[in-house]
Amino acid sequence: MNKPIQLPPTFIEQLSIGIIVFDCNDALSYINNSAEVLLDISARQAQGIQAEKLFEGSSFNISKGLQRARKQASRITEHRVIINGPTQDKKNISLSFNLIDSTEDFNGSVLIEMVDFNHYLQIDQEEKLLSQNELATNMLRGLAHEIKNPLGGLRGAAQLLAKELDGSYSDYTHVIIEEADRLRKLVDRMLGSSERPNHQPINIHVIMERVRQLAVAEVGEGIRLISDYDPSIPDITADKDQLIQAILNVVRNAIQAVGAQGVITLKTRIHRNFTISEETYRLAVKIDVIDNGPGISEDMLTKIFYPMVTGRPDGTGLGLAIAQKNVQRHNGIIEVTSEPGRTVFSTILPLEKKDE
Repeated sequence: MNKPIQLPPTFIEQLSIGIIVFDCNDALSYINNSAEVLLDISARQAQGIQAEKLFEGSSFNISKGLQRARKQASRITEHRVIINGPTQDKKNISLSFNLIDSTEDFNGSVLIEMVDFNHYLQIDQEEKLLSQNELATNMLRGLAHEIKNPLGGLRGAAQLLAKELDGSYSDYTHVIIEEADRLRKLVDRMLGSSERPNHQPINIHVIMERVRQLAVAEVGEGIRLISDYDPSIPDITADKDQLIQAILNVVRNAIQAVGAQGVITLKTRIHRNFTISEETYRLAVKIDVIDNGPGISEDMLTKIFYPMVTGRPDGTGLGLAIAQKNVQRHNGIIEVTSEPGRTVFSTILPLEKKDE
């Protein structure tokens, strides 16, 4: 007979599904990394917490589920359970209850497996977003070529005309030249920076604090900027200037969304088992820019990162498109969720190389 495999203690910590264990008194005795992310709580904060408290406000009575698992001594699965995290983010998860074999140490303990349905939906959304952005970028490159060539000819003709007229009508030729230059710069901004990223090790909070300082200088007295950082996040390898520009563009979008009064939160957390474009990264940093503005309409959410698409009469529609492009250069992505009173732009950047 084959001997049972002895798994290392860190095995459960590496699982992409959440694992939590409640003792016979419904107090939490174990939580793995993925469950910490799902519930937005650290192991230290969660240790000993009652099940009802941990799942407060969820669509399923966790205490009754634990009682059923102990009574039936069989696997019980509850699909499509909606939970509210401490930040009021709604998540759609599946819970599977398993009574642990009765021993002196685990008598009455129940192990719960947690699967995040939103995770699989996000993968699909991310793939669609990347495909849309690639299509938009290719269209812009073709459009830029068609615009910049005649603009160059128009500007050159205006310069020759100014010389021929020997100063006459110079006001008109200057307008032509200035407008040609302005349109060329606009096209360049639509395409984003053409410089290759200069990747250097840097702490993400150096970037966040620089963004916060720049934002503070722009906001009025009615807007509060709150920092909620995780100091344990290790350094990332990134182009400092490009990331500052990307996150600043997102923050400026939040500033414009809240208007004269509002609250904007800059939040950083570790994000585990991050998948984008069919590639998986064990660790990533998640940067949330949260505002309490009126929210984004559902039809706008699907195209908010397209260049020249904006919901404001005075907007250019370039800020978020440039932000997404800069983040993609770091193998990351920007996601957005919105409802009235709470809009979250999440920038996710890998901390480790993708799995081979």
